[in-house]
Amino acid sequence: MSFLNSINNNSKKFTDPFDHWELNKPLTEEQINEIINADIANPSEHNLNYDGTRAIDGGEGSFRQGIVDGGKALKFRCFVTKENTNNFPHLTNFINELQSKKTTAKVSELTGKDLSNSYVRVEVICDRQGFWLKPHCDIKEKLMSCLLFVNKHNESEDLGTDFYDNNLKKVKTLPYKDNYGYFFTSGPNTWHGMEKKEIKKERRCLQVNYVTFETDWKVD
Repeated sequence: MSFLNSINNNSKKFTDPFDHWELNKPLTEEQINEIINADIANPSEHNLNYDGTRAIDGGEGSFRQGIVDGGKALKFRCFVTKENTNNFPHLTNFINELQSKKTTAKVSELTGKDLSNSYVRVEVICDRQGFWLKPHCDIKEKLMSCLLFVNKHNESEDLGTDFYDNNLKKVKTLPYKDNYGYFFTSGPNTWHGMEKKEIKKERRCLQVNYVTFETDWKVD
C-alpha cells in the first residue's frame, strides 16, 4: 500500500495557490520500472508538435484526418486498462490499491469529494523535448488529479508542474523529483500547467485520477 502509506506518512498539505498535497515515495520500484519501460511513441519522430494539450494522441486535428482507425496506430498515450494488465502487473496492483475502501476513504477525507461511485484512471506519460501544457483547470469529472514523477535521467527538478493564481501568475513549480508527486481536487481556481522548458531525454510520470465517468476500474 505504498500510495496510501505515502499519503499517511510522507505527505504535506499546501494552500497556496490552492489546496494540494505533495507526496514522497508513493510508488514501489516495480511500479517505477513499468513506468520507465512503457512503450510510448515520440511525436517529434512523426513530425508532430506539442500544442499545449495532451490531445496529440491522434484523437483530433490533422493527425486524425485520413486515418481509418481514428488515429490510434501510434501510441502517444498509454492508459492502463484490463486489456494490457499483462504488461503492467505492478501498476495493476497500484490501481487495486486506489480502488480499495481504505484509500478512497482517506482521499475523500482530505479532498472533501465523495469517491464512493467513482472510477480510477491511470496513464503512463512520457513527455519529450518541446512539450508544454497551457494553464488550465481540470474538468469537474476529475474528482482527484494526481501526478507522480519518475526522474531516472537526472532531468531538472524545474520540469515539475507549474501552479498559478487566478491571474495566471506562476506561484510555484512542483519539483520533478524521482518518486515524488502531488494531488488536488478539481475546482474553478486550480490553475496548473507546464511552461516550455528543456527536456534533455524524457519526462516520465504517472497520471492518476478518480473520475465520475466509467473506466475499467470502479472503486470498491
